[in-house]
Amino acid sequence: MLILLPPSETKRDGGAGSPLALDRLRFPALNPVRREVVDAVVALAADPDAAVRALKLGPKQAGEVDRNRAIPTSPTMRALERYTGVLYDALDAGSFSGTEWTVAAESVAVQSALLGLVGAADPVPAYRLSFDSRLSLIRGAPSLKKRWAAAGAQALAERDGLVLDLRSEGYAALAPLPDREGAHYVRVLARDESGHVRALNHFNKQAKGLLTRALIEAGAAFASTEELLAWAEAEGYELRPAGDRTMRDLELVVPEVRGEPGRLMASLRV
Repeated sequence: MLILLPPSETKRDGGAGSPLALDRLRFPALNPVRREVVDAVVALAADPDAAVRALKLGPKQAGEVDRNRAIPTSPTMRALERYTGVLYDALDAGSFSGTEWTVAAESVAVQSALLGLVGAADPVPAYRLSFDSRLSLIRGAPSLKKRWAAAGAQALAERDGLVLDLRSEGYAALAPLPDREGAHYVRVLARDESGHVRALNHFNKQAKGLLTRALIEAGAAFASTEELLAWAEAEGYELRPAGDRTMRDLELVVPEVRGEPGRLMASLRV
């Protein structure tokens, strides 16, 4: 089983790992594109004014350019510990047991704009780059989507078994999901006290983090969609095929906190 997560704009500084080495990352077939993108990001950072414009940074974010300039020499940490924010707070990788880290390292990947798909335990540096960032102000320069899509799609196509895609649309476009049985995009919906179901915005990230945590704790060893859905039902999670019943998309429906619209319960169990 493979669980695909989006990255986050915010990242922890520092780390205790040695500097970035592409041959230590999962999905080694991505290394040629990784090298190309890293070199482009570092080169762009040599011109701070151009980098601020290309990365669409605000006046208080100029320090992000320094992060990018230092990518080749800065320390690394495991991917799930590098990223911060709502999803990663809910996932809480810092509290993983050794067994849970082993499961996550095998079963979870993060879609980085800088490095493509990286494993949960892959050592990555701090950086600033989004799926829609420009690596050049030159008109016609290839976008990150153009750089990553073919190589990313091939990496996922070579992966057998169940795939759950929890990425946002922008990051999913950097490595499109294969069109095959067992590969699913997961949408998060909320049910209010009246039973009305609607799409979530900000708090869908919390739900994705909690679901990923639960799957890791369960061993993330589901061999089929049917096995996954049976586990979810037994555990009290409302995970179901989308309305068209094609089994291409799955829906995770979560309850809202009474009197606080938009905020999810601390547990997804219903």
